[in-house]
Amino acid sequence: MNCNIRSDFPILSRTVYDRPLVYLDNGATTQKPLCVLDAMRDEYLNVNANVHRGVHYLSQQATDLHEAARETVRRFINARSTSEIIFTRGTTESMNLVASSFCDAFMGEGDEVILSVMEHHSNIVPWQLQAAKKGIAIRVIPMNDRGELDIDTYRQLFNERTRIVSVAHVSNVLGTINPIEEMIRIAHEHDVPVLIDGAQSTPHFAVDMQALDCDFFAFSGHKIYGPTGIGVLYGKEAWLDRLPPYQGGGEMIESVSFEKTTFERLPFKFEAGTPDFVASVGLAKALDYVSALGMDRIHAHEEDLTRYCMQQLRTIEGMRIFGEAEQKDAVVSFLVGNIHHLDMGTLLDRLGIAVRTGHHCAQPLMIRLGIQGTVRASFALYNTREEVDALVAGIRRVSQMF
Repeated sequence: MNCNIRSDFPILSRTVYDRPLVYLDNGATTQKPLCVLDAMRDEYLNVNANVHRGVHYLSQQATDLHEAARETVRRFINARSTSEIIFTRGTTESMNLVASSFCDAFMGEGDEVILSVMEHHSNIVPWQLQAAKKGIAIRVIPMNDRGELDIDTYRQLFNERTRIVSVAHVSNVLGTINPIEEMIRIAHEHDVPVLIDGAQSTPHFAVDMQALDCDFFAFSGHKIYGPTGIGVLYGKEAWLDRLPPYQGGGEMIESVSFEKTTFERLPFKFEAGTPDFVASVGLAKALDYVSALGMDRIHAHEEDLTRYCMQQLRTIEGMRIFGEAEQKDAVVSFLVGNIHHLDMGTLLDRLGIAVRTGHHCAQPLMIRLGIQGTVRASFALYNTREEVDALVAGIRRVSQMF
Protein backbone atom coordinates (compact mmCIF):
# COMPACT_ATOMS: atom_id res chain seq x y z
CA MET A 1 0.00 0.00 0.00
CA ASN A 2 1.04 3.61 -0.52
CA CYS A 3 2.89 4.92 2.53
CA ASN A 4 1.03 8.22 2.17
CA ILE A 5 -2.08 6.38 3.38
CA ARG A 6 -0.72 6.57 6.92
CA SER A 7 -1.12 10.34 6.86
CA ASP A 8 -4.89 9.79 6.66
CA PHE A 9 -4.69 8.34 10.20
CA PRO A 10 -3.14 11.01 12.49
CA ILE A 11 -3.06 8.71 15.53
CA LEU A 12 -0.40 6.57 13.83
CA SER A 13 2.12 9.42 14.16
CA ARG A 14 1.84 9.70 17.93
CA THR A 15 4.30 8.26 20.44
CA VAL A 16 3.73 5.91 23.38
CA TYR A 17 6.26 5.92 26.21
CA ASP A 18 8.45 8.14 23.99
CA ARG A 19 8.44 5.51 21.26
CA PRO A 20 6.68 5.52 17.89
CA LEU A 21 3.31 3.83 18.13
CA VAL A 22 3.15 0.44 16.41
CA TYR A 23 -0.56 -0.35 16.36
CA LEU A 24 -1.18 -4.07 15.82
CA ASP A 25 -4.54 -4.47 17.55
CA ASN A 26 -6.73 -4.01 14.49
CA GLY A 27 -8.72 -7.18 15.15
CA ALA A 28 -10.16 -5.37 18.19
CA THR A 29 -10.71 -2.05 16.41
CA THR A 30 -9.19 -0.12 13.55
CA GLN A 31 -8.08 3.49 13.52
CA LYS A 32 -10.21 6.04 11.66
CA PRO A 33 -9.19 8.11 8.63
CA LEU A 34 -9.75 11.85 8.73
CA CYS A 35 -12.44 11.65 6.06
CA VAL A 36 -14.64 9.60 8.42
CA LEU A 37 -14.14 12.00 11.31
CA ASP A 38 -14.74 15.01 9.07
CA ALA A 39 -17.99 13.56 7.71
CA MET A 40 -19.35 12.92 11.20
CA ARG A 41 -18.27 16.33 12.48
CA ASP A 42 -19.90 17.98 9.48
CA GLU A 43 -23.18 16.20 10.16
CA TYR A 44 -23.25 17.24 13.79
CA LEU A 45 -22.43 20.83 12.83
CA ASN A 46 -24.77 21.17 9.87
CA VAL A 47 -27.35 18.36 9.58
CA ASN A 48 -28.14 17.30 13.15
CA ALA A 49 -31.83 16.32 13.18
CA ASN A 50 -33.74 13.13 13.84
CA VAL A 51 -34.45 11.04 10.78
CA HIS A 52 -37.59 9.67 9.09
CA ARG A 53 -40.20 11.46 11.20
CA GLY A 54 -39.55 15.12 10.53
CA VAL A 55 -41.04 17.30 7.79
CA HIS A 56 -38.51 20.10 8.23
CA TYR A 57 -35.47 20.58 6.01
CA LEU A 58 -32.78 19.34 8.40
CA SER A 59 -34.67 16.14 9.17
CA GLN A 60 -35.22 15.42 5.50
CA GLN A 61 -31.56 16.08 4.74
CA ALA A 62 -30.41 13.82 7.62
CA THR A 63 -32.82 11.13 6.42
CA ASP A 64 -31.43 11.32 2.90
CA LEU A 65 -27.87 10.94 4.20
CA HIS A 66 -28.83 8.02 6.44
CA GLU A 67 -30.62 6.16 3.65
CA ALA A 68 -27.79 6.96 1.21
CA ALA A 69 -25.49 5.26 3.75
CA ARG A 70 -27.73 2.19 3.63
CA GLU A 71 -27.36 2.13 -0.15
CA THR A 72 -23.57 2.42 0.23
CA VAL A 73 -23.60 -0.66 2.49
CA ARG A 74 -25.85 -2.54 0.06
CA ARG A 75 -23.48 -1.81 -2.80
CA PHE A 76 -20.38 -2.65 -0.75
CA ILE A 77 -21.60 -6.15 0.13
CA ASN A 78 -23.63 -6.60 -3.09
CA ALA A 79 -26.98 -7.23 -1.45
CA ARG A 80 -30.03 -7.26 -3.71
CA SER A 81 -31.96 -4.53 -1.90
CA THR A 82 -31.59 -1.92 0.84
CA SER A 83 -34.52 -3.72 2.50
CA GLU A 84 -31.96 -6.41 3.36
CA ILE A 85 -29.65 -3.95 5.20
CA ILE A 86 -30.41 -3.47 8.90
CA PHE A 87 -28.36 -1.03 10.96
CA THR A 88 -27.42 -2.37 14.41
CA ARG A 89 -24.92 -1.42 17.11
CA GLY A 90 -22.42 -3.96 15.78
CA THR A 91 -21.82 -7.62 15.06
CA THR A 92 -22.80 -8.64 18.59
CA GLU A 93 -26.25 -7.06 18.36
CA SER A 94 -26.69 -8.49 14.85
CA MET A 95 -25.94 -12.01 16.09
CA ASN A 96 -28.25 -11.59 19.07
CA LEU A 97 -31.01 -10.30 16.80
CA VAL A 98 -30.91 -13.38 14.59
CA ALA A 99 -30.56 -15.82 17.49
CA SER A 100 -33.51 -14.29 19.33
CA SER A 101 -35.88 -13.69 16.42
CA PHE A 102 -35.04 -16.94 14.60
CA CYS A 103 -35.51 -19.04 17.72
CA ASP A 104 -38.80 -17.29 18.51
CA ALA A 105 -40.11 -18.10 15.05
CA PHE A 106 -38.56 -21.41 14.08
CA MET A 107 -36.99 -23.28 17.00
CA GLY A 108 -38.36 -25.28 19.88
CA GLU A 109 -37.11 -27.75 22.47
CA GLY A 110 -34.69 -30.25 20.96
CA ASP A 111 -34.04 -28.26 17.78
CA GLU A 112 -30.37 -27.75 16.96
CA VAL A 113 -27.99 -24.99 15.87
CA ILE A 114 -24.55 -25.81 14.44
CA LEU A 115 -21.63 -23.62 15.57
CA SER A 116 -17.86 -24.14 15.35
CA VAL A 117 -15.22 -24.55 18.03
CA MET A 118 -13.52 -21.31 16.95
CA GLU A 119 -16.50 -18.99 17.46
CA HIS A 120 -16.34 -15.64 19.23
CA HIS A 121 -18.45 -15.47 22.37
CA SER A 122 -20.93 -13.26 20.50
CA ASN A 123 -21.81 -16.33 18.41
CA ILE A 124 -21.97 -18.70 21.38
CA VAL A 125 -23.65 -16.93 24.28
CA PRO A 126 -26.79 -15.77 22.36
CA TRP A 127 -27.48 -19.39 21.42
CA GLN A 128 -26.81 -20.55 24.99
CA LEU A 129 -29.38 -18.02 26.21
CA GLN A 130 -31.86 -19.55 23.81
CA ALA A 131 -30.87 -23.03 24.96
CA ALA A 132 -31.66 -22.06 28.55
CA LYS A 133 -34.93 -20.41 27.52
CA LYS A 134 -36.26 -22.81 24.90
CA GLY A 135 -34.27 -26.01 25.28
CA ILE A 136 -32.49 -25.87 21.92
CA ALA A 137 -29.26 -27.86 21.49
CA ILE A 138 -25.86 -26.65 20.26
CA ARG A 139 -23.76 -28.88 18.01
CA VAL A 140 -20.09 -27.97 17.50
CA ILE A 141 -17.86 -28.41 14.44
CA PRO A 142 -14.37 -29.52 15.55
CA MET A 143 -11.09 -28.46 13.97
CA ASN A 144 -7.68 -29.99 13.29
CA ASP A 145 -4.40 -28.87 14.85
CA ARG A 146 -3.76 -26.45 11.99
CA GLY A 147 -6.88 -24.54 12.89
CA GLU A 148 -9.05 -25.78 10.00
CA LEU A 149 -12.64 -26.90 10.49
CA ASP A 150 -13.44 -30.59 9.98
CA ILE A 151 -15.87 -30.38 7.07
CA ASP A 152 -16.52 -34.15 7.03
CA THR A 153 -17.75 -34.00 10.62
CA TYR A 154 -19.73 -30.86 9.77
CA ARG A 155 -21.67 -32.82 7.14
CA GLN A 156 -22.50 -35.47 9.72
CA LEU A 157 -23.93 -32.97 12.23
CA PHE A 158 -27.04 -32.36 10.15
CA ASN A 159 -30.22 -34.18 11.06
CA GLU A 160 -33.97 -33.60 11.02
CA ARG A 161 -33.67 -31.25 14.06
CA THR A 162 -31.03 -28.94 12.53
CA ARG A 163 -32.57 -25.49 12.07
CA ILE A 164 -29.68 -23.09 11.44
CA VAL A 165 -25.86 -22.90 11.03
CA SER A 166 -23.99 -19.94 12.53
CA VAL A 167 -20.24 -19.69 11.89
CA ALA A 168 -17.39 -17.20 11.67
CA HIS A 169 -16.08 -16.28 8.23
CA VAL A 170 -12.61 -15.67 9.72
CA SER A 171 -11.40 -16.68 13.18
CA ASN A 172 -10.44 -13.67 15.30
CA VAL A 173 -7.75 -15.78 17.00
CA LEU A 174 -6.36 -18.09 14.32
CA GLY A 175 -6.95 -15.96 11.24
CA THR A 176 -8.38 -19.05 9.53
CA ILE A 177 -10.56 -18.22 6.55
CA ASN A 178 -13.28 -20.83 6.79
CA PRO A 179 -14.65 -22.43 3.59
CA ILE A 180 -18.04 -20.81 4.04
CA GLU A 181 -19.04 -21.15 0.39
CA GLU A 182 -18.88 -24.94 0.77
CA MET A 183 -20.44 -24.80 4.23
CA ILE A 184 -23.37 -22.73 2.95
CA ARG A 185 -23.88 -25.13 0.05
CA ILE A 186 -23.94 -28.13 2.38
CA ALA A 187 -26.42 -26.45 4.72
CA HIS A 188 -28.70 -25.48 1.85
CA GLU A 189 -28.71 -29.09 0.67
CA HIS A 190 -30.50 -29.75 3.96
CA ASP A 191 -32.72 -26.64 3.59
CA VAL A 192 -30.95 -25.07 6.57
CA PRO A 193 -30.18 -21.31 6.59
CA VAL A 194 -26.74 -19.93 7.47
CA LEU A 195 -25.69 -16.93 9.56
CA ILE A 196 -22.13 -15.68 8.96
CA ASP A 197 -20.11 -13.64 11.48
CA GLY A 198 -18.24 -11.36 9.08
CA ALA A 199 -16.59 -9.12 11.68
CA GLN A 200 -13.10 -10.33 10.77
CA SER A 201 -13.60 -10.81 7.03
CA THR A 202 -15.36 -7.67 5.79
CA PRO A 203 -12.41 -5.34 6.63
CA HIS A 204 -9.88 -7.52 4.81
CA PHE A 205 -11.33 -8.77 1.54
CA ALA A 206 -14.39 -8.31 -0.65
CA VAL A 207 -17.60 -10.00 0.44
CA ASP A 208 -20.51 -10.57 -1.93
CA MET A 209 -23.86 -11.59 -0.49
CA GLN A 210 -25.31 -12.77 -3.78
CA ALA A 211 -22.25 -14.88 -4.61
CA LEU A 212 -22.04 -16.37 -1.10
CA ASP A 213 -25.78 -17.02 -0.98
CA CYS A 214 -25.73 -16.90 2.84
CA ASP A 215 -29.01 -16.12 4.56
CA PHE A 216 -27.66 -13.70 7.18
CA PHE A 217 -24.33 -11.84 7.48
CA ALA A 218 -23.10 -9.51 10.24
CA PHE A 219 -20.24 -7.03 10.54
CA SER A 220 -19.13 -4.03 12.62
CA GLY A 221 -18.29 -0.51 11.51
CA HIS A 222 -15.41 0.05 13.92
CA LYS A 223 -13.45 -2.90 12.53
CA ILE A 224 -13.53 -1.45 9.00
CA TYR A 225 -12.25 2.08 9.77
CA GLY A 226 -15.70 3.38 10.69
CA PRO A 227 -17.13 4.61 14.00
CA THR A 228 -18.04 2.53 17.02
CA GLY A 229 -21.64 1.78 17.85
CA ILE A 230 -22.74 1.00 14.29
CA GLY A 231 -22.95 -2.34 12.54
CA VAL A 232 -24.89 -4.16 9.88
CA LEU A 233 -27.07 -7.22 9.67
CA TYR A 234 -27.72 -8.42 6.14
CA GLY A 235 -30.59 -10.81 5.77
CA LYS A 236 -32.33 -12.26 2.76
CA GLU A 237 -35.63 -10.47 2.40
CA ALA A 238 -37.58 -13.73 2.44
CA TRP A 239 -36.14 -14.59 5.87
CA LEU A 240 -36.45 -11.10 7.35
CA ASP A 241 -40.11 -10.96 6.36
CA ARG A 242 -40.75 -14.12 8.37
CA LEU A 243 -38.83 -13.13 11.51
CA PRO A 244 -40.55 -11.27 14.36
CA PRO A 245 -39.07 -7.93 15.54
CA TYR A 246 -36.17 -8.09 17.97
CA GLN A 247 -37.10 -4.92 19.88
CA GLY A 248 -40.16 -2.70 20.11
CA GLY A 249 -40.47 1.07 20.11
CA GLY A 250 -40.65 4.03 17.82
CA GLU A 251 -39.53 3.88 14.19
CA MET A 252 -40.31 0.19 13.72
CA ILE A 253 -44.11 0.49 13.84
CA GLU A 254 -46.78 1.18 11.27
CA SER A 255 -49.59 1.73 13.75
CA VAL A 256 -50.09 1.22 17.48
CA SER A 257 -53.20 0.81 19.59
CA PHE A 258 -53.64 -0.88 22.94
CA GLU A 259 -55.40 -3.66 21.10
CA LYS A 260 -52.89 -4.27 18.31
CA THR A 261 -49.61 -3.10 16.76
CA THR A 262 -48.60 -3.52 13.14
CA PHE A 263 -44.97 -3.26 12.14
CA GLU A 264 -43.16 -1.21 9.54
CA ARG A 265 -41.87 -2.64 6.30
CA LEU A 266 -38.27 -3.83 6.00
CA PRO A 267 -35.70 -2.87 7.09
CA PHE A 268 -37.35 -0.56 9.64
CA LYS A 269 -39.14 -3.45 11.37
CA PHE A 270 -35.80 -4.27 13.03
CA GLU A 271 -34.65 -0.71 13.81
CA ALA A 272 -36.49 0.36 16.94
CA GLY A 273 -35.78 3.87 18.22
CA THR A 274 -33.61 6.63 16.86
CA PRO A 275 -30.83 5.13 14.74
CA ASP A 276 -27.26 6.38 14.96
CA PHE A 277 -27.69 8.45 11.82
CA VAL A 278 -24.33 10.16 12.31
CA ALA A 279 -22.44 6.87 12.65
CA SER A 280 -24.18 5.49 9.55
CA VAL A 281 -22.75 8.39 7.55
CA GLY A 282 -19.31 7.70 9.07
CA LEU A 283 -19.59 4.02 8.16
CA ALA A 284 -20.54 4.88 4.58
CA LYS A 285 -17.53 7.18 4.31
CA ALA A 286 -15.28 4.39 5.63
CA LEU A 287 -16.65 1.95 3.06
CA ASP A 288 -16.11 4.51 0.31
CA TYR A 289 -12.54 4.95 1.58
CA VAL A 290 -11.61 1.25 1.40
CA SER A 291 -13.48 0.85 -1.89
CA ALA A 292 -11.38 3.62 -3.42
CA LEU A 293 -8.20 1.87 -2.25
CA GLY A 294 -9.51 -1.46 -3.56
CA MET A 295 -10.35 -4.44 -1.38
CA ASP A 296 -8.16 -6.69 -3.54
CA ARG A 297 -5.16 -4.42 -2.90
CA ILE A 298 -5.90 -4.34 0.82
CA HIS A 299 -6.17 -8.14 0.92
CA ALA A 300 -2.90 -8.62 -0.95
CA HIS A 301 -1.08 -6.17 1.32
CA GLU A 302 -2.35 -7.79 4.51
CA GLU A 303 -1.64 -11.29 3.21
CA ASP A 304 1.95 -10.22 2.61
CA LEU A 305 2.23 -8.82 6.14
CA THR A 306 0.76 -12.00 7.62
CA ARG A 307 3.14 -14.30 5.73
CA TYR A 308 6.13 -12.08 6.50
CA CYS A 309 5.23 -11.91 10.20
CA MET A 310 4.90 -15.68 10.50
CA GLN A 311 8.21 -16.21 8.70
CA GLN A 312 10.01 -13.83 11.04
CA LEU A 313 8.35 -15.15 14.20
CA ARG A 314 9.43 -18.69 13.37
CA THR A 315 13.07 -17.57 13.77
CA ILE A 316 12.49 -16.88 17.49
CA GLU A 317 13.41 -19.68 19.89
CA GLY A 318 10.44 -21.12 21.75
CA MET A 319 7.90 -19.55 19.40
CA ARG A 320 4.48 -21.23 19.14
CA ILE A 321 2.11 -19.92 16.48
CA PHE A 322 -1.56 -20.83 16.74
CA GLY A 323 -3.33 -21.07 13.40
CA GLU A 324 -1.43 -22.53 10.46
CA ALA A 325 -4.35 -22.92 8.08
CA GLU A 326 -3.64 -22.79 4.38
CA GLN A 327 -6.24 -20.02 4.04
CA LYS A 328 -5.29 -17.42 6.65
CA ASP A 329 -5.54 -13.66 6.89
CA ALA A 330 -4.43 -10.65 8.94
CA VAL A 331 -4.10 -12.32 12.37
CA VAL A 332 -1.12 -13.99 14.05
CA SER A 333 -1.53 -15.42 17.56
CA PHE A 334 1.46 -16.76 19.45
CA LEU A 335 3.21 -17.62 22.70
CA VAL A 336 6.94 -17.73 23.42
CA GLY A 337 8.26 -20.41 25.73
CA ASN A 338 6.72 -20.15 29.17
CA ILE A 339 6.26 -16.37 29.05
CA HIS A 340 2.73 -15.47 30.08
CA HIS A 341 0.80 -13.70 27.33
CA LEU A 342 -0.04 -10.80 29.67
CA ASP A 343 3.64 -10.29 30.54
CA MET A 344 4.60 -10.30 26.87
CA GLY A 345 1.86 -7.85 25.93
CA THR A 346 2.62 -5.51 28.84
CA LEU A 347 6.34 -5.33 28.05
CA LEU A 348 5.73 -4.91 24.30
CA ASP A 349 3.47 -1.99 25.21
CA ARG A 350 6.41 -0.30 26.98
CA LEU A 351 8.19 -0.51 23.63
CA GLY A 352 5.29 1.27 21.93
CA ILE A 353 3.85 -1.92 20.39
CA ALA A 354 0.10 -2.40 20.83
CA VAL A 355 -1.03 -6.04 20.66
CA ARG A 356 -3.96 -7.90 22.22
CA THR A 357 -3.52 -10.51 24.95
CA GLY A 358 -5.90 -12.98 26.58
CA HIS A 359 -8.57 -15.38 25.36
CA HIS A 360 -9.93 -12.93 22.75
CA CYS A 361 -13.55 -13.77 23.64
CA ALA A 362 -12.97 -17.29 22.39
CA GLN A 363 -12.54 -19.39 25.54
CA PRO A 364 -13.85 -22.66 24.03
CA LEU A 365 -11.12 -22.33 21.39
CA MET A 366 -8.51 -21.78 24.13
CA ILE A 367 -9.72 -24.98 25.82
CA ARG A 368 -9.32 -26.83 22.51
CA LEU A 369 -5.77 -25.45 22.17
CA GLY A 370 -4.94 -26.31 25.78
CA ILE A 371 -3.91 -22.78 26.73
CA GLN A 372 -5.32 -19.83 28.68
CA GLY A 373 -4.61 -17.16 26.09
CA THR A 374 -2.30 -15.83 23.40
CA VAL A 375 -0.62 -12.69 22.21
CA ARG A 376 -2.35 -11.53 19.04
CA ALA A 377 -0.98 -9.22 16.35
CA SER A 378 -3.59 -8.20 13.81
CA PHE A 379 -2.99 -6.13 10.70
CA ALA A 380 -4.71 -3.37 8.78
CA LEU A 381 -4.16 -1.58 5.49
CA TYR A 382 -1.86 1.01 7.11
CA ASN A 383 0.57 -1.45 8.73
CA THR A 384 4.03 -2.03 7.27
CA ARG A 385 6.80 -4.63 7.18
CA GLU A 386 8.86 -2.23 9.27
CA GLU A 387 6.26 -2.50 12.02
CA VAL A 388 6.46 -6.29 11.80
CA ASP A 389 10.23 -5.96 12.23
CA ALA A 390 9.64 -3.79 15.30
CA LEU A 391 7.31 -6.45 16.73
CA VAL A 392 9.84 -9.22 16.15
CA ALA A 393 12.64 -7.16 17.69
CA GLY A 394 10.41 -6.38 20.66
CA ILE A 395 9.58 -10.05 21.21
CA ARG A 396 13.27 -10.93 21.10
CA ARG A 397 14.02 -8.24 23.65
CA VAL A 398 11.27 -9.39 26.00
CA SER A 399 12.31 -13.03 25.59
CA GLN A 400 15.85 -12.20 26.62
CA MET A 401 14.49 -10.67 29.84
CA PHE A 402 13.01 -14.05 30.77
